[in-house]
Amino acid sequence: MSTLLKSANSLKPLLNRVLVQRAKAATKTASGIYIPEKNVEKLHQATVIATGPGVPNQNGSLEPTIVKAGDNVLIPSFGGSPVKINDEEYLLFSDREILAKIEN
Repeated sequence: MSTLLKSANSLKPLLNRVLVQRAKAATKTASGIYIPEKNVEKLHQATVIATGPGVPNQNGSLEPTIVKAGDNVLIPSFGGSPVKINDEEYLLFSDREILAKIEN
C-alpha cells in the first residue's frame, strides 16, 4: 500500500489544529518485570509535533495557536483524530482541546 505521508514532518495541520504524539508508557517495571501490552495504560501526556498557523479573528488578524512544536501538553483521554504514519500513531486536536501545557 502506498501512502503520501512518509513522515510526520510532511503533515502540516491547518487552521488551529495541533499534531501530537502521545507519550509511551513504560513496558517494564523498575525491577525489570515486563508489563503485558493489554495492561499498559495510555498516558495523557503528549509532545507537539506540528501546529497550524491559527484562525482569523473578527478583525481579520490571525490568532496563532497557543502551543508550538516541541511543547509537552496534557491531552484529553478521548477525542482527537488518529493519524498513522510508518507504524507510529499521532493525534490531531483542535488547539482548544489541549488541556494544559506542561512546563518543566
